[in-house]
Amino acid sequence: MVIGWRAENLRKNRLPESFAGVASVPVAVFNGAEEVDMPRHITEPVVIPAAGGKLIEEFAGAASTGGAGVSVARMKAPPGWTEPGQRPEFQETTLVLEGRLRVEFEGGCFEVTAGQAVVAEPGQWVRYGCPDDEGAEYIAVCVPAFSPATVHRDPDA
Repeated sequence: MVIGWRAENLRKNRLPESFAGVASVPVAVFNGAEEVDMPRHITEPVVIPAAGGKLIEEFAGAASTGGAGVSVARMKAPPGWTEPGQRPEFQETTLVLEGRLRVEFEGGCFEVTAGQAVVAEPGQWVRYGCPDDEGAEYIAVCVPAFSPATVHRDPDA
């Protein structure tokens, strides 16, 4: 049985404000007199608003779990979508699940198809887009976690 604050917030995948910025917090589960640490089960993502019709579902990160160490999000980009260029302070690994992403960088561009990935290092300028008529679905993993303060979008964004 999970008790107190932890029971309600574990169901909602929330941490108290005092844990903001902490990547991992053990959750105590009490079974009689025994206390056991367990991993958090994230049953649904936090949906983050995005421009251009892209859907962002964050499973771990600042918006969903309060963690600053890593963010993991599933993205669904509509056909023809392009986001503003950015020069983030984090490493971003993007794994394409369906469709195709166009990745622009300072020296050119290439396309990443389903089953392929791209790794953008901190400080590299990059812009993602979806050239296909059916859109794209992909997973983005950012280390440290994505933050609006560290993504550094282009000024015309």
